[in-house]
Amino acid sequence: MTELNSELLPVLPLDDVVVLPHMTVTLALADDAQKAAVDAAGRGNRLVLLVPRVEGRFARMGTVARVESSGRLPTGADVAILKGERRGRPGGGQADIDGALWVQVEPVEDPEGSERVRELAREYRALLENVLESRGAPGAVQFVRNARTASHLADLAGYSPELSVEQKIEVLETVDVEERLTRLIEWTKQNLADASLKEQIRSEVTEGMEKTQREFLLRQQMEAIRKQLGEGSGDVVSGYRTRVEEAGMPDGVRTEVERELDRLERTSEQNPEYGWIRTYLDWMLELPWNVRSEDNYDLHEARRILDEDHTGLDDVKDRILEFLAVRKLREERGLEVIGGRGSGAIITLVGPPGVGKTSLGESVARALGRKFARVSLGGVHDEAEIRGHRRTYIGALPGRIVRALKEAGTKNPVIMLDEIDKVGADWRGDPSAALLEVLDPAQNHSFRDHYLEVDLDLSEVLFIPTANVWETIPAPLLDRMELIRLDGYTEQEKVAIAR
Repeated sequence: MTELNSELLPVLPLDDVVVLPHMTVTLALADDAQKAAVDAAGRGNRLVLLVPRVEGRFARMGTVARVESSGRLPTGADVAILKGERRGRPGGGQADIDGALWVQVEPVEDPEGSERVRELAREYRALLENVLESRGAPGAVQFVRNARTASHLADLAGYSPELSVEQKIEVLETVDVEERLTRLIEWTKQNLADASLKEQIRSEVTEGMEKTQREFLLRQQMEAIRKQLGEGSGDVVSGYRTRVEEAGMPDGVRTEVERELDRLERTSEQNPEYGWIRTYLDWMLELPWNVRSEDNYDLHEARRILDEDHTGLDDVKDRILEFLAVRKLREERGLEVIGGRGSGAIITLVGPPGVGKTSLGESVARALGRKFARVSLGGVHDEAEIRGHRRTYIGALPGRIVRALKEAGTKNPVIMLDEIDKVGADWRGDPSAALLEVLDPAQNHSFRDHYLEVDLDLSEVLFIPTANVWETIPAPLLDRMELIRLDGYTEQEKVAIAR
């Protein structure tokens, strides 16, 4: 190796590029300083000092390189082919000699290789060969094996795309070969582990996709075989379609259900959406779209049932009978349903606990011959408890009104809204605002649950709210109610109940 004496050499600054000894690179000469350095080298011994520059800061070490050739491409860009020869430490400088920066370069000799250095070189060579073979580049393996010295092998890291500019500068500034190889081995192992993990993930994804495609093809073949054998009657989708035909749904609801059925038919059973669609269809088919019970407006029978279930409370019973009499009169005159909208007051039972509000509601349902369902609203703070959760949420369900209809099994039950005075509101919404639509006869014929996303007719439902005190009922709700106060039982009535 030619000894490097301290001498003046032109500096060729490199932005975000590092050239190590023994590397041959082609550089585009982007600025005047680079062009001046190459021109100055061409007029002398063709040597330049390549110094990396990151964010305006020069590295402490550079590479003495020989300008093999330079010229201009057909595109008009100036380029130079440079071959790194050895390390050089820039010293004092003398600026602007023919536009180039000249510095005094101090010689940096590679230390003699020890047994430890040779062991590290063998380990690093094996790691590089492993990386190159995993990338399918066996031709580059021979290039690694041709490295003559441990220092030469370590400086091949300048070609690595995994190492950052800062890491390559660290390799350039590390003169001790043992320390240089130790760092490179650590970095290469990390890169190899990352590459192995990426390959494992890619392999698992590919296998999963192939498995899904294989299952899809097999499922299609099984479906075709079942059709040929005439065994398609047990198909899930056809079973749903049969139930839809028998459900008597309104046109808008049926359109939405058939759209979801088409999605179910195209969805694989392994897809999570398959279960979500089936749950939605089950809810839609279990609701009483066209099932109603016949009303019994026999006032004498109603009075008998009320007297049988409750002792005393004559004023309350009289008001309930008046309410039933008005509904009977409206039915006889054909005013029960006007344009799909119900009409009439919402009777609300107000009284202290234990006076029989809930049992009165059950008696009204029994007197009318309707099904009875109870919805407890005490402590409800979430609007979704009334309107339901949207299907975008995992585990979404319809609201309590829809669940009460499903429990009753008819579209005209008596639904008791228990403890309506204890409905709260917080950041999750105001349930009382959702109850406005439920209790308003002008709106509840098209109630929309967030889970079902179809219009649900509540105009035939008889809602009977209950409360302990009327003062805490929200004013808009109170405007839609007719209060019936239960003040409790007299002493004689309590004795009769006890007997």
